[in-house]
Amino acid sequence: MAVIEKVPSVVFKTRVRDESVEGPNPYRWEDKTTEDIFAGKKVVVFSLPGAFTPTCSSNHLPRYEELYDEFKAQGVDEVICVSVNDAFVMFKWGREIGAKNVFLLPDGNAEFTRKMGMLVDKANLGFGLRSWRYSMLVDDCKIEKIFVEPGYEDNCPTDPFEVSDADTMLAYLKGTAPAGVCEPVKEFVG
Repeated sequence: MAVIEKVPSVVFKTRVRDESVEGPNPYRWEDKTTEDIFAGKKVVVFSLPGAFTPTCSSNHLPRYEELYDEFKAQGVDEVICVSVNDAFVMFKWGREIGAKNVFLLPDGNAEFTRKMGMLVDKANLGFGLRSWRYSMLVDDCKIEKIFVEPGYEDNCPTDPFEVSDADTMLAYLKGTAPAGVCEPVKEFVG
């Protein structure tokens, strides 16, 4: 098992609004590197199995969106949701959910997720390769704290959602998390 201390260096394929693009879809492709996203910033990241999935849509993303101002009050510069979905799916999901504050970061090729050691096979659900649920606090590209859901395995019959939630991360930032929840994670599955 590998211990990861910094977020992996990758290029994310994103779409950004550009008013110079004519037509009903005024967006253009823009590559964003890990450094573009994390360098010099304090960032809360949470990763989930997929856009439009039940827990991700009913709780995971909405709760981070709801607590966004509280994260900012704790010195967080940005809150980012990573999923192994393409930019078009992430955009449509964000519009449907009404996400205004959380940045939806597509990891369409699963490169970031794989390099984080969080890629799992969810073929049992017809999803293919996806991210295991986790959240982390990243300070200037360094992983300060990570919460990984228990039971990491391919084709897991359940979808644990106990520690990667917004309330656990906020409690960690405030120093009010219950005993045991904020014990340091020493190893990642890789």
